[in-house]
Amino acid sequence: MLVALVIALAGAGLMGAFAVANRRFERGAVDELLDLLPLAPTPAEVAAAEADGAVGPELDGLAGRATELADEVVRRVDPRHALGRALDQARIPLHPGEYLIVAAAGGLALATALLALTGSIPFALVGPVVAAVVSARLVRRRIVKRRKAFEAQLPDALSLVASSLSAGHTFLRSIQMMCEEAGPPLSEEFGLVVAETRLGDPLVDSLERMAARLQVRDMDMVVQAIRIQQTVGGRLATLLHTLSDFIRMRGELRREVMILTAEGRMSAYVLAGLVPFLFVTMQVLNPTYVRPLYSGGGLILLIGCGLSVVAGMFMILRMVKIDV
Repeated sequence: MLVALVIALAGAGLMGAFAVANRRFERGAVDELLDLLPLAPTPAEVAAAEADGAVGPELDGLAGRATELADEVVRRVDPRHALGRALDQARIPLHPGEYLIVAAAGGLALATALLALTGSIPFALVGPVVAAVVSARLVRRRIVKRRKAFEAQLPDALSLVASSLSAGHTFLRSIQMMCEEAGPPLSEEFGLVVAETRLGDPLVDSLERMAARLQVRDMDMVVQAIRIQQTVGGRLATLLHTLSDFIRMRGELRREVMILTAEGRMSAYVLAGLVPFLFVTMQVLNPTYVRPLYSGGGLILLIGCGLSVVAGMFMILRMVKIDV
């Protein structure tokens, strides 16, 4: 009876999550066709728009009420809208409440799968915890992946802008031409800079906001160099060529370090994943063998083992992390 109830709840949650995700990603595709950036509005912006009557609830019925409830929970737990900003940086076209629903549905599905495999309710409770960690890591990984793609495109973009400046174009026009040639994420971010400048913001201030949004140290250096050049004078094209060569050489050094430390990172992942894999295997093949670990001193040993595995993995990753 309990298994059937959990399966029914998981199915309902997954269907609701699929409906939310499908609607949001379809809207992101339309925005892309219209050359709009698929930025998810913050909860404060959504509330203000609904109060003015500009937009209404995007979902009706149970899904709409669930989304509103999830948005309210996120607003209370995260008053600084950190999750909304992270979703914007990762370019995940979901509201924070919608992302919370998707993560909860994934945790429920994982708990159902673990319960079906092991037949143990305490073991199934690990599913929501894993889903919460994975959902947080997914956003962070998307942000890091997008940041690395931007860093890889930046040297060529600076060279293109410098060449346009040498040909006689203005700085803003050079950036606009570079956006037409480059691909995302660099074209998206610099396109936003061009749009802000056309609305009246100073170009350097827009670049500085972009650097703060992306948190790319190379872009911080470029913005500071441009600001100093505008203060003391000099040839901007020559400066951008120099910065492009420097960033390119530093990127090559960074990739070489990643290659040399790849073995250490892989060792950390394998050693950390081996323990839960063997534990699940023993639980499936012989549940009575690990049953003493679910109570008394066995539970303490189990928790201590999990903490030691996590601590060991982070220690190894910390040792092989070299800042370039």
